[in-house]
Amino acid sequence: MENEPVGPELAELMVLLQSYHIQIFAFTKSGIYLRTASNSTILFSEATPADSSRPSPMAPPTATYVLLSLPLSTFDTGDKDEALSSLKATISPDNGTVLPFSVPNFKIGTLDALVQQADDLAKLDSVCEALVAKVADSLRTLLDDDGDQMARQQVVNDKPTDQYLRTFTWNKVRYRADKPIGELIDTLQKELVTIDNDVKGKFNQYNQVKTNFAALQRKQTGNLATKSLTPIVDPSLLVQDSEYLETHLIAVPSNLRKEFLKSYETLSPMVVPRSSVQVAQDDEFVLFAVTTFKKHSAEFQQRCREQKWTPRQYKYVEGGREEEQRELDRVGREEKKLWGEALRLSRTGWSESVMIWAHVMALRVFVESVLRYGLPLEFVSALVLTNSKAAKKVKTALDSSYSYLGGNAFGRDKRGRITKDDASLTSEMAAAGLAYGADGGEYTAYVYYEFEL
Repeated sequence: MENEPVGPELAELMVLLQSYHIQIFAFTKSGIYLRTASNSTILFSEATPADSSRPSPMAPPTATYVLLSLPLSTFDTGDKDEALSSLKATISPDNGTVLPFSVPNFKIGTLDALVQQADDLAKLDSVCEALVAKVADSLRTLLDDDGDQMARQQVVNDKPTDQYLRTFTWNKVRYRADKPIGELIDTLQKELVTIDNDVKGKFNQYNQVKTNFAALQRKQTGNLATKSLTPIVDPSLLVQDSEYLETHLIAVPSNLRKEFLKSYETLSPMVVPRSSVQVAQDDEFVLFAVTTFKKHSAEFQQRCREQKWTPRQYKYVEGGREEEQRELDRVGREEKKLWGEALRLSRTGWSESVMIWAHVMALRVFVESVLRYGLPLEFVSALVLTNSKAAKKVKTALDSSYSYLGGNAFGRDKRGRITKDDASLTSEMAAAGLAYGADGGEYTAYVYYEFEL
């Protein structure tokens, strides 16, 4: 929970919530976010009696996660359960919840292979993060940024995302742990590409049809300068099948109506006198029909444009009104169908991309733990559920207890924190994918990754 002044009313509320196993997750301007025992997130806000309007649901705040590992030799007994208990004692419950994060023992190749795999996994991690964000944007667009609806769709293996990460276990059926790490990386990477192509392709298809549908709707609902004239124009007003004459439809701004009537006959040669007929009118425009000789049609239309009058292209087609309505209905049905398909694919894309990301992170923890701590494979990995502000306190607490793992090769400041004084060492470890923390700048003496979902 973020630090906020706790008054007597809030203190009383906190006691009451704890009795129902509900935690305060974050303070925001909108209110207080609560996390229930079932890991659901609720926005608790004080409603103003004078204002009964309710804003549209907003997405809950992004959760921050810290994934880390430490060598068991760090702890007195070398027991994983006791190591987790020690980690829980290191991190205040107000700053985060410590949970076990199970990582299998994978097949280890050469040191050079591990260094290359660490680099490959770092790149794949970034691809996962970008894809998860892209799928979230697709869901946000499809659901009009409705937080409640998004929460229902953002599930992984039929679990809320938060619950999936809390209870993560390696999928040994889909990704056999006895396979080489390089092969697992290739499989995960190919699956990401497939998900990206599927979601992007269907979403782009939906957007294209949505744009077409919106254009058709505008033709039905726009003003006389833009909307379809098929249901408006009486074909008897038009000169048809004439070798010499042509009727033009001109949308004139309402405030220019008088000027048009005074001057249209002299705009170009051979305009039929007194041929203007008012066809329709709306709040912005008046639609006139004017007849000219065909050989001066182009000149007449150009002169109209110069006067800020809009020539409309129209040709009478038998049954045109019915055909336009059928097209509108057809595209509307297609848009609705593709919306459902895009939503289903985005829901699947979220589940798959988050699941793959969790497996990539598990591999990263394993590979870097081997590179940092060596053999035998004796380390404990954990997941810390926190928020963006408290994550800094989590990192500080971990550094206070475990920065000594960096050894004497690293300088320390007055507070005992590691400083990167040795440029050559930093460069070498950067090449191995070991030199920087999740924020891209600060070295950590232990395996540490921070991400948001």
